[in-house]
Amino acid sequence: MSNASSSTRSSSASAADIRRWRRFLADERAEAAVYRDLASRRTGEERAILLALADAEKRHETHWLELLGDRVGAPRRGDIRTRLLGFLARRFGSVFVLALAQRAEARSPYEADVDATSAMAADERIHEEVLRGLATRGRNRLSGTFRAAVFGANDGLVSNLALVLGISAAGVSTGTVLVTGLAGLLAGALSMGAGEYVSVRSQRELLEASTPNPDARNALPHLDVDANELALVYRARGMTADEADAHATEVLGDLATGAARPAAAASDVDEYESVGTGLSAAVSSFLFFASGAVIPVLPYLFGLSGTTAVVVAAVLVGLALLGTGAVVGLISGAPPLRRALRQLAIGYGAAGATYLLGLLFNTGAL
Repeated sequence: MSNASSSTRSSSASAADIRRWRRFLADERAEAAVYRDLASRRTGEERAILLALADAEKRHETHWLELLGDRVGAPRRGDIRTRLLGFLARRFGSVFVLALAQRAEARSPYEADVDATSAMAADERIHEEVLRGLATRGRNRLSGTFRAAVFGANDGLVSNLALVLGISAAGVSTGTVLVTGLAGLLAGALSMGAGEYVSVRSQRELLEASTPNPDARNALPHLDVDANELALVYRARGMTADEADAHATEVLGDLATGAARPAAAASDVDEYESVGTGLSAAVSSFLFFASGAVIPVLPYLFGLSGTTAVVVAAVLVGLALLGTGAVVGLISGAPPLRRALRQLAIGYGAAGATYLLGLLFNTGAL
């Protein structure tokens, strides 16, 4: 929007337009503050990127200030979502906050607003991708342990609820239900922990076995140049025969002229951080399975029995499933409500089927 058209639009603005512009101005200021708060908890490149996003929001703020002119009015607060995001950014600054900010940028109304420029709408789209990239770094750092934690908690919730409901429906005593639930908790937690350790450890070993050995470079000066077996290495890694021959000739030529590339410096960064470590995955899986599996048992631990205990257990597990589903949705950038309802439907479906089987066995016993 040019200065002339901006001036014309400003002079013809209605009261509703003024209110909308003021709201956009407040939101832009609040979003810039969020990025500055996030930047204050980071260093290096991530800090620079977040400060650049804050500067971009400042440009958007200037646009609304120009439209409002002398009708800016008293400073307003941003919407409730932006204020909540700012609160979390000041206190945590984690990948969880980045994921929330990513979703906030995705909800930008500028594409449909006649007073926002196309450049502003494009900025918001790009901001979403920038935040997605920053959040991905954090997701990679926690994905191995987080995966084990989420799967462990959900498995504990669903499997022990199904066990408790099934055994309750079969008509056994409250004491038997309690002992069965606690046994299911311990057995499941140990099984999950051991399974995660073996799974993650095996995955890391497979990846490490597929990584080129840097010591193999020491053999290059002693290769038979005429045979040029180095080309076989590059062909095995996916190059065509001609590409492999050309690359091998280049590498050997560098060696002959003393222009060989220096070996890469050792890095402290774990290149398999997205996989996680076997021990961290095992401990997370054990603890979170146990924390999930204890919830269906709580009514029986507090002396409830019969239908009351079943209903309370189902409600508690349902709330927990909604919570874990929403967290997964938020961190992954997906709609949290949809993920929460999906978790609830899957969990209740499994537990309901087991409860019906328990009723069937109880009827058969009679």
